[in-house]
Amino acid sequence: GNYTLLTEFVLSGLSNHPELQHLLFGTFCLIYTITIIGNLLIFMATVHPTLHMPMYLFLRVLSSLDISLASTVVPKMLVNFLSEDRSISYMGCATQLYCLIFLGATEWYLLAAMAYDRYMAICNPLRYAITMNSRVCHSLVLLSCCSGNVVSVVQTAWVFTLSFCGPKKINYFFCDIPPLITLSCTNTSSYEKQIITATVLVIFTPFFLILVSYACIISSILKISSAEGRLKTFSTCSSHLIVVTLYCGSGTLIYLRPKASYSQDAKKFLSLIYTAIPPMLNPLIYSLRNKDVKDVLTR
Repeated sequence: GNYTLLTEFVLSGLSNHPELQHLLFGTFCLIYTITIIGNLLIFMATVHPTLHMPMYLFLRVLSSLDISLASTVVPKMLVNFLSEDRSISYMGCATQLYCLIFLGATEWYLLAAMAYDRYMAICNPLRYAITMNSRVCHSLVLLSCCSGNVVSVVQTAWVFTLSFCGPKKINYFFCDIPPLITLSCTNTSSYEKQIITATVLVIFTPFFLILVSYACIISSILKISSAEGRLKTFSTCSSHLIVVTLYCGSGTLIYLRPKASYSQDAKKFLSLIYTAIPPMLNPLIYSLRNKDVKDVLTR
């Protein structure tokens, strides 16, 4: 039939209750501030000459990704809390989606590389310096970025080849795949199958590698004679696994069934778990519990 292609979208925001907008603005402004300050501190600490181990390169890159991921979603959300105009241009929506997928996929691959690094450090300490040399670590970071870029280009291009002919309101607080495909006036069944394949490649494959790495690490931990050493190493590993599991679980529920019949509030909550919460928690869990990092920050 006759229709006009959309040139912009309107984001509904995180909540439709006007009385909550200022409270939500203050809450997420605080979360964003903590995220930026925490990750900047880790970035500055890990460039210190004394922290030259491979794990600190990974932490530095992780901090950069977390700052970028939070900045892709949260500032626009904060503006929308206080603004009547919640529109976002067609190109702005495509750019936000590209950045979100690129940063999220890259971070998943990087987390898998970090898990492998910890496996080598704990399970093969005598070979660690040789195996995880500077060239290997930089190659893993580059491979993570390239893989994330490929996934993002394909996904974004695929979504925006769909026809959007109204309504233009996205019942979400940022441009993401599930709410966008519900606005399409073309058949999206083949694309939904492609999303499932991408979810397996981007989320499940790294998650499986992370689980295997930590299973080997925990096996080695149980062989440590010192109870204090076992407790310290296990505490660190369990914290990593909790965050990764939250990240994996929320991402899976969103993307594995893009048109699932969850309530819209549940979908928004799940989206917050993988866009706003991990970037705030990662500095604490991965870095600020590290003695060497704390010493550098103290100095």
